Amino acid sequence: MLSTVSRALVAFVATNIDDIVILTLFFAQKQLKRWHIVAGQYLGLAGLISISLIGFFARLVIPKTWIGLLGLAPMAIGIKKLIDWKRVTRDEKSQTGAASVFTVAVVTFANGGDNIGIYAPLFANSDATALFITLLTFGALIAVWCLIAYYAGKYPTVNRTIDRYGHIIVPFVLIGLGIYIILDSR
Repeated sequence: MLSTVSRALVAFVATNIDDIVILTLFFAQKQLKRWHIVAGQYLGLAGLISISLIGFFARLVIPKTWIGLLGLAPMAIGIKKLIDWKRVTRDEKSQTGAASVFTVAVVTFANGGDNIGIYAPLFANSDATALFITLLTFGALIAVWCLIAYYAGKYPTVNRTIDRYGHIIVPFVLIGLGIYIILDSR
């Protein structure tokens, strides 16, 4: 059991280290509610895990470059945020709950091409007990990731920077993330 938890821990950290930065940006934005971010993170990773469970059967059929097309999602969100920044006043910037949960989930999902590549073989090489322990470990680690990002987002320097420049930084981070995902899939 300890080796299964260790293996799950290493796989999760290796594939989600970049999510800390994105989650910190989300938590530092005052218009997003904490539970929306947490729900979006769980939803996005649940989608990646579901595809990985299915994907280990079809991993020989789906080309890696197609997974890279997921990079278009954060690019589109980033471009939309840039366009909205020009149109929307600061008072109108709050998102609805569904929109913010969906945004976090889509960004998490789109940033997860490497997750699928790691999780599918990890799941394929697990028996039912190991798979269950791995999924429980992932669920606990998502909470840990959200806590780390929440406290990083509350750090005064980070918070001031996001308050002042977040409407500019976040779109470019998302666009850059999308470009990275597409290029990394080659």
